[in-house]
Amino acid sequence: MQTATAAIFFAASVGAFASQAAAVTLQQRDVARVISLGGTCNNCELSGRDLSGATMAGATFRNSTLIGANLRGASLVGSSFNGSSFRDADMRGAQLAGSNFTGADMNRANLSGASAQGSGFTRANMSRANLSNSEVSGSNFTNAVLDRVNANDSIMFGVTMTQVSASRASFRDAQITASNLSGADFSQADFSDARLDMSRMRGSSFRGANFHNASLRRADIRGADLSGARNLTQAQINLACGDRTTSLPSGITVRTC
Repeated sequence: MQTATAAIFFAASVGAFASQAAAVTLQQRDVARVISLGGTCNNCELSGRDLSGATMAGATFRNSTLIGANLRGASLVGSSFNGSSFRDADMRGAQLAGSNFTGADMNRANLSGASAQGSGFTRANMSRANLSNSEVSGSNFTNAVLDRVNANDSIMFGVTMTQVSASRASFRDAQITASNLSGADFSQADFSDARLDMSRMRGSSFRGANFHNASLRRADIRGADLSGARNLTQAQINLACGDRTTSLPSGITVRTC
């Protein structure tokens, strides 16, 4: 694996790297420099590096290692990090719009307040990651591992979460509207006060999930297993759309559509 020094040297050799000194303060943490990285540097070793406030626009860092790296407030717009490891990385407030994290390891990464509209997280391991207060509208999480993820207060309009494993995930107060949550495992997940309006939940398991005060207006729950869901009311289901394959708690029925 290449070192951070080698990565910077390589980028400079293709004319895609520039470095300049500046004084930046990011949420009570002084950062003495602003880094701009571009070009291609696969298999780079950047673990534990202070890259807070860095700019990696249009860069390619596939299969790179950024374990425990400080990327707080960094801009990773339109970049490719396929197969890279961000385990335990600090990515609070990072700009990730249009970037590709397919197959990335983001276990326990802190993305609180991050902006990742239109990004790809297909097959990424995001178990125990912190996505609270983030905006990931239009992003693709197909086949991702979201077990115990914290997505409270997040904006997830038009996201794709098909075939995900999101057991015990927390989506309290999240806006998951017009999204695709089909064929997924959301057992024991917390959707308290969440908005699932116009979302597809077909064939997914919500056993033990908490729907306290959640909105299911025009949600498609055909084939969904809600039989063991908690705090689910008839009033909520009256606004949803199901069929004879929808499994509900005893005493609750759904309209067919």
